Amino acid sequence: MIRQLRVPGPIADVEEVRVLQWHAAEGDRVEPDALVVELETHKAVVEVRAGRAAWLRRRLCAEGEWQMLGAPLALLSDDAAETLPEDAATAAEWPVAFEVT
Repeated sequence: MIRQLRVPGPIADVEEVRVLQWHAAEGDRVEPDALVVELETHKAVVEVRAGRAAWLRRRLCAEGEWQMLGAPLALLSDDAAETLPEDAATAAEWPVAFEVT
């Protein structure tokens, strides 16, 4: 199944975040609790960790880009060969754990 990794939230007093650093490349398998991406608010860093195992198939934004809370960041799948949809919005949300530091 194809799933979307979205900017997590809510985060107090935050509407948008900047993609600070990707810790997984397209085609990588991420395991549960693995750090996938670091996001930055105006005051803190948000570590986004995998809620389950999956393949990171496509990044939808680059490091340095600002995204609103809830915006899609990447597409992931259970199977590395699964066909990606043309419209990322049709994918279900992927579970994540996040920590604001």
